[in-house]
Amino acid sequence: MRVHGRGIAAAVVAASVVLVVSGCASEAGGGAEGAETASAGQIAASMGGLTIDPSLVYTTKVDGYDLEPQSVGGSAETGMSAVWFNARSAAMVELRTESGDLDAESCAALPLWNGPSGEVTCTEEPDGIWYRQVDAAEEFIAVRDGALVRLIGNGGSTDDLRTAAQNVHVPTVSELEVLFSDAPRMPTGEPVERGDLPENGDGAPDNSVGPGG
Repeated sequence: MRVHGRGIAAAVVAASVVLVVSGCASEAGGGAEGAETASAGQIAASMGGLTIDPSLVYTTKVDGYDLEPQSVGGSAETGMSAVWFNARSAAMVELRTESGDLDAESCAALPLWNGPSGEVTCTEEPDGIWYRQVDAAEEFIAVRDGALVRLIGNGGSTDDLRTAAQNVHVPTVSELEVLFSDAPRMPTGEPVERGDLPENGDGAPDNSVGPGG
């Protein structure tokens, strides 16, 4: 069957439109299902009874380490904390967040979270990451949109900590479900009514006994 040039051109245009629309739909949906970054509202709704500033909620990923959901909680006034555990080596990576920014001067003046006091040696690395040392103690800080995300090791390697710092990010929707899966839930339902309260006024419960009591 012979196809005219006009028909071929129309087919090419139609195929192009399909590809463009498909590409737009993929971008709008954030790629694969569950991969979209969680919004501040979604974060706030997921943390249950924890009082953490949604802008200070971050997570990370390190090969061989698994998040311990029961470790997720508050840190300082409005920050968060969480621990990743390596079952094979028993090493841990702890993440703690706080508000702030960092430069060479403030980095040197900020004590390590869990280390000896003393002069802090700071080394700036790419992508807003700082490596900090006091003697043999070390930690990394990733600076992200007004948040300081500390990565503190226990038994692991410097490379593990560096990887954790490099992988710091706002959780996706699917990661958010796991992150706060063990958080205390807010109480739900109607308050329990008491039958011994007076109908009028603020009086105390009536605990008097009847005749012969």
